[in-house]
Amino acid sequence: MTRDILIGVDSGTSLIKSVAFTTAGEQIAVAALPNEYATVAGGGVEQDLQRTWTDCAATLRQLADKVPNLAARVIAIGITAQGDGTWLIDKAGEPVAPGWLWLDSRAAAIAEAFIQDPAYPTHYETTGTGVNACQQNVQLVWLKRHRPELIARAATAMHCKDWLYFKLTGDRVTDPSEANFTFGNFRTRQYKPEILRALGAADCERLLPRIVDGTREAAQLQAAATRETGLPQGTPVALGFLDVVCTGLGGGLFDQGGAVGCTIVGSTGMHMRLAMSPPAVRLNAERSGYTMAFPVPEVCAQMQSNMAGTLNIDWLLDVAREVLATADVERSRKDLLSGMDDRVMAAAAGAALYHPYISQAGERGPFLEPSARAQFIGLQAEMGYFALMRAIYEGLCFAARDCYAAMGPTPGEIRLAGGAARSRALRTILASVLGARVRTAAREEAGAAGAAMIAAVQQGLFPDMPACVAAWVDPLLGAPEAPDGSLAATYDRLFPIYLEARKVMRPVWRSLRRAREGDSA
Repeated sequence: MTRDILIGVDSGTSLIKSVAFTTAGEQIAVAALPNEYATVAGGGVEQDLQRTWTDCAATLRQLADKVPNLAARVIAIGITAQGDGTWLIDKAGEPVAPGWLWLDSRAAAIAEAFIQDPAYPTHYETTGTGVNACQQNVQLVWLKRHRPELIARAATAMHCKDWLYFKLTGDRVTDPSEANFTFGNFRTRQYKPEILRALGAADCERLLPRIVDGTREAAQLQAAATRETGLPQGTPVALGFLDVVCTGLGGGLFDQGGAVGCTIVGSTGMHMRLAMSPPAVRLNAERSGYTMAFPVPEVCAQMQSNMAGTLNIDWLLDVAREVLATADVERSRKDLLSGMDDRVMAAAAGAALYHPYISQAGERGPFLEPSARAQFIGLQAEMGYFALMRAIYEGLCFAARDCYAAMGPTPGEIRLAGGAARSRALRTILASVLGARVRTAAREEAGAAGAAMIAAVQQGLFPDMPACVAAWVDPLLGAPEAPDGSLAATYDRLFPIYLEARKVMRPVWRSLRRAREGDSA
């Protein structure tokens, strides 16, 4: 039988998914399981490594149940997953501790202190990335100070996708995107050892795995993984770049002229534009954001990332569910989202302002502030639930404008990906807030598609990534949705107020954090 299927694996914050694609990029089937993580004292958010692998393997077995003769038809597998965080394993390949997620805030004080350190400007200039509590560099420093026995036992520091790749192939490697923005030089796509030395954790350099570019190099599925996944031993496995890069790739970020942007509104919010060469990267005075290697030679993806995207919407949905539950009425988030677009658009535009900093880790884009917290401004008695929800939608879009402004002029066209891209209301508001056309790709699983595209190029199915994009992405782009002129004028008046409010709140957030820490003590 002809091998004609590529598999993309995407282990996100909410779901672990395995997705089958044809060589032309058509999505055939999806198998998914909910992801599980735990909140621990002191701002920790952890995930069990073995459970993550077990669930990943289960989705691959489930995919085989949905795709006839999958084992005989699979060409290669591409892997991506949630970014940042710290997943430690020992010499035997066993977990040393639960994985730390990007949501973990235990290293916030270390990140905050390093931002004030004289070494920080050089760090930012080298990595092109602002330090925040999500990143493995400061998380390793926290572990070295508070749990040195874990660092002593560890042999390799991985990220989620690296761990899954290790379980599939036995190789201890990472990709250029996470390696460079955390520990490296985005211009060379290599490690820069001085980074950990500046942080006071030089001895952790031994934990950093080899960097591989998945468009050029693949490993083979090992026997142990064959038994757990049901796929043939020796199947090529390509390590994808981290999930936001893969989602941008699958969602339409790449353009030969670099003239478009891509916004992903998922659990977190990512706002991206391309720099077609390292000299074109535009760093900012706040020393914030990410500069990530893109799976095209020389090309970088500049990103500003809001810590929380749809988590803000989920919060207000869960408030409603909690109230309904007191009356013995059970509703899911999906139930409550039914008809939400019409109700949101029926509410008044700009009735209240909302800063979408709902994450306990604060905010990282376009400013670095671990103490930042969500807030409504301008509430009045006549406002109802859907007015609050509209304010949240608008707040997410104002946050996107804030992020794009830190990277230069807003691109004239934004490709929208992530779960919220399905919302007509959000698309209309985003176009109007940004003053840009918005397009979505008819692609349900952009992150898994990006991982599979990396595998497709590595396997020689396309001569390069631009050719793969032309086949997999361009035909799926929908018609551009233009800004609403009246809404755009309203949002142009409100955005400076949104910006001013978040700036003046910084000392208040910090005072509130100190007060809360005093209560905990």
